[in-house]
Amino acid sequence: MADRTGSSTLIWLAILIGALVLGIGAIGYAVMSRQAESPSSIDVDINVPRPPSLPDAPKLPDAPLPTPK
Repeated sequence: MADRTGSSTLIWLAILIGALVLGIGAIGYAVMSRQAESPSSIDVDINVPRPPSLPDAPKLPDAPLPTPK
């Protein structure tokens, strides 16, 4: 009989991929079930008073001229 000399990397890789597939499936199921319960449209009417008008900003001062050397 031959001795088994290979590693079990393939088994762990299959377990990891299986766990990822199950996790993605569970998240997808949760998202799809929430969308079925939510209403298709929401009507929101917000009545707020207009903000007061602000005065014009003051004029910026002129830039100083460079002094000759």
